[in-house]
Amino acid sequence: MDWILDFYNYRVAIQYAPEFARGISATIWISLVSLVLALTIGTAAAIMRMSANPVLWRISAGYVQAIRSTPLLIQIYVIYFSLPALPLLGRRLDELEGGIIALGLNAGAYMSEIIRAGIESISRGQIEGAQSVGMTYLQRMRYVVLPQAFANVLPPLLGQTAVLIKDSSLVSFIGVFELFGAGLTVLSERLMPNEAFLTVAVCYLAIYWVMLIFSNFAQRRLGGVRR
Repeated sequence: MDWILDFYNYRVAIQYAPEFARGISATIWISLVSLVLALTIGTAAAIMRMSANPVLWRISAGYVQAIRSTPLLIQIYVIYFSLPALPLLGRRLDELEGGIIALGLNAGAYMSEIIRAGIESISRGQIEGAQSVGMTYLQRMRYVVLPQAFANVLPPLLGQTAVLIKDSSLVSFIGVFELFGAGLTVLSERLMPNEAFLTVAVCYLAIYWVMLIFSNFAQRRLGGVRR
């Protein structure tokens, strides 16, 4: 057992368990808020991308291309360091706000393409049926198109959510404490990289395992096939 302790001293991980627990809760909270923002932005961008208005289409396409062609870490730095004081806030964004906005914008670009594919999968007959009963465009999107679109693309959306959770570790570079930040705390105080980052990796695996269970449950409820 001595060689195991030389490679990974689990006593250190247990000692810092409160830090890792705090990091997990912070990661989950940051990811949830960023996910809500990403779904909102992604849905709006998908609808704009399918619009007949060339201005809306070009804005959405430019946003998606700009996000997909630049690294997330650069986007975090640009949003946090480069944005001036916002009129509505009367101040600059703090670290947490900047990190969440950057994660939401980044994930929203990828989710917009997924959601757009889901919208395009809805048959024209259903849309025409909604039109025939007098539904407006917004009513058709809310009650007919979007619910089915989200159900059709649930697996890739959950996959992108998993990417978002992993990407949340990058906000530690602007001083936000989360799961990766807990590992950095252990490294800085004890100089034990295995105990720091192997524990962080196990925690991310645990979060992913919980997401996998939720994904299988959601697909069964929606009539999908478990993979």
